[in-house]
Amino acid sequence: MARTVREALDEVAWERLASTLGHGPAAELQGALRGLVSRGAAATERDCDPLFACVALGTGRVTPAATAALPLVVALAADPDMGARASLVQLLTGLAEEAAAVGEERVDPGWHEAWRRQRTRLLVLLADPLPEVRREALPLAEGVGMLLERWQAETDPAVRLPVLLALGTAAAESDEAGAVERVRGVVTEVLRHGDPVMRVAAVHAWAAFAPHAASREQDLLVAALSDPAVRPRFEALWHVPDVDGPLTREDVLSWTASLLKDAPQTALSLVVRLVGAAGETGDTLLCRAALDEGWRLLVVMPSAASELLPRACALLADPDDGVRYRAAHLLAALGARAAGYADELAALLDDMGEDDYFEGTVGDHARWALTRMDDRRALPGLVERLYAPYRDQCGRGYGLGDPHLPEVEDVLTPLGAHAEVLLPEVRQVLRDDGKGGALTCPFLRVLQAWGPAAAPALPEVVALLDDARYASYALDTLVAMGPAAASAVPAVRRCTDLDFPVDSRQVAWAAWRLGGGGREAALRHIGEAVLTEENASYAITLLGDFGPAAVPYANRVRQLVEHGDAWLRPRAAVALWSITGDPRPSAPVLEEGLASIAHGADTYGSFLYALRALARIGTLSSEARADLLRVRQFDRPLATYRDYRAILQDETIRAAIDDLLALP
Repeated sequence: MARTVREALDEVAWERLASTLGHGPAAELQGALRGLVSRGAAATERDCDPLFACVALGTGRVTPAATAALPLVVALAADPDMGARASLVQLLTGLAEEAAAVGEERVDPGWHEAWRRQRTRLLVLLADPLPEVRREALPLAEGVGMLLERWQAETDPAVRLPVLLALGTAAAESDEAGAVERVRGVVTEVLRHGDPVMRVAAVHAWAAFAPHAASREQDLLVAALSDPAVRPRFEALWHVPDVDGPLTREDVLSWTASLLKDAPQTALSLVVRLVGAAGETGDTLLCRAALDEGWRLLVVMPSAASELLPRACALLADPDDGVRYRAAHLLAALGARAAGYADELAALLDDMGEDDYFEGTVGDHARWALTRMDDRRALPGLVERLYAPYRDQCGRGYGLGDPHLPEVEDVLTPLGAHAEVLLPEVRQVLRDDGKGGALTCPFLRVLQAWGPAAAPALPEVVALLDDARYASYALDTLVAMGPAAASAVPAVRRCTDLDFPVDSRQVAWAAWRLGGGGREAALRHIGEAVLTEENASYAITLLGDFGPAAVPYANRVRQLVEHGDAWLRPRAAVALWSITGDPRPSAPVLEEGLASIAHGADTYGSFLYALRALARIGTLSSEARADLLRVRQFDRPLATYRDYRAILQDETIRAAIDDLLALP
C-alpha cells in the first residue's frame, strides 16, 4: 500500500471531523477507509461496501462525509497497489453524477471546491494502466474533445466500445460547435470498417444524437445480432461503466430495441426478422430475446398482433421450453384472434416445460389460451391449476411487464356459460380456502360476475358472511345470484349482529334485493347517508337501485352531479337518471370522460364506467360519437397496464365502445 495513502489517513483531523459529522459517522468513515488500506491489493468490491454506505451514495444528496472522504478515495483509486480500484472509481463517478443531478441545497457546501482540487488526479484515471479503471473513469471525461483523445489513444476493444458509446452521449449533450460532426465522423468510420459488435455500438452512439439511426441500419443490426459466431464477441466487448459484468448479446438486443421506441413499426420489423433468423439457425437464446421484445411491443401496439401471431404459433412445437412458453403466453393473451391455433394449443395442455425466470408451465398458458377461445378442452382441471400457485403460499412474485400467469378472475369471469362444469371445483376451493386463503375474495368476485349461474355455491357463500374479511363480497355475490339466494335473507340480516362492523346500508339493501322486504327502511337508511355524508360515493351507487322510489332524494343527487368530485359525479349522474328517467342532466357528465380519453387522458377505468352507463341510458351525442370514433382508431391499448391485462382491458373497452356506437 502506498505510504502516501497511509499518511493521508493519519493526517485527517478525525476529532474535528467528528464535530461536523458526529462521532459515530466519523468513526465509521475512518474504519471503512482504514479497512480498505489494510486489505490493500486483496481488497474486493465487497470491501468497498462500508465506504459506499458511509458517503450515502444513491440517497439523493452529497453529504459532508463524501466531501471528507473524497481526497482519500481518489488516492486509493489511483494507487496501483490497491485492489477494487474499479469499484472506487464507480464511487467517485456516482458522487459526481449525484452532485450534478440534485439541487444545490442537497449538496454539501464544500463538495465542489473539494472536487475542483482533485480534478487533475481524477482525469489521470482516464489513462490508467488497468482497462477496467479506464472504463469506469469515462464519466469523468469533460466533453467531446477529451473523449476523442481517449478514442485515439485507446487500444483495448473492451474500452474502445464504451468510449464510442460515451461519444454519442456527449455529442447529444454538447453545445460545442462542430461536436456532432466530429463524432459523426468517428461513427461513420466504425460503421464502414468496424467489426460487427463495434458497428452495433456505432449505431447506438449515432442514435444518441440522431434518433433515426437505428431505423436506417436495420440490416446491419439483424446481421450482427443473429450471427451465432458473433454472439461471444458481445460478451467480450460490451462493457459499460457502473454495470457489473459484460452485457450479453440478448442484453444488447433489448437495448437496441429501446432505441426504436419512437418507431414501433421498425421495431416490429426488427423483431420479426430476428425471430426468423433464430429459426433458421436454431438460436434458442436469440429467439427467446426476440419474443420478449415482440411481447413488449404487443402490449403497446395492438396492430403488432398480425405479424406476431403466426410466428408464435409456428414456435409452439419448438424443442426449447422457454420458446414454447413465450409463444403460448402470447397466443393466450391474444385470445379469440388465435382461435385458428386451438388444436396446436390443446396438444400442449400437459406440457410441463418451464422458463427459468417466469412462473407457470407451457401447459398452464396453453390452457389459459383455450379459455380465451371458449374452448371446452380447457375446462377439466382448470380451477385446480389456477389454485396451485397459491396452495402453499399467500401470493406470487413476477415482473409486471413480463409473461406471467393470469389472475384467477381474468380467467374465470368470462366463463359463466360453463359455470355448471366449473362450480364443483370452485366450491371445493372455497371450502378449503375460505378461512384465510389468498383466493377467497377473487373467487367471490368470479361468482358475482357469474350471477344466477353461481347459485349452487350458495352454502359456501353464506358461510363466509360471518368473516369480516369477506362479508361485504359475500353480500354482493348473494345479490348477484338473484332469487335463487332468497333463503339467505335471515343470514344476511344477522350480519348486523356480528362482532365486526358490516355496513348496515349494504345489509339492508341486500336483504331487500333478495326478496326479504324492508324496501322503505333500506331506502330511508341509504337516502339519509346520501343527504348527510360528505363522501356519499358508496351510498349513491345503492340509491340508484331504488329507481323512482328515491325521488325524495333527487335534489341531493342532482347537487352531487353538479358539484361532486371526479369519481362521484358520474355515479351520481347514473343514479339521477335511474330516479328521474331523464337522461339530459346525466349524459353530458358521462360524456366528459369520453372527450378526455380522445384528447390523451388515460383514466380508462372511468372511461369504461361511462361507456357502460351511457349504453344503459341509451343516449349518445354527435360530439361524443365523434370522440369514440377517434378513440377506436388508436393503435395503442386503451389501458395503463403493460402486461397481458393491457390486451384484456383493451378488448373490454373496445367492445363497450362498439356497443355504444351501435345505438341509433
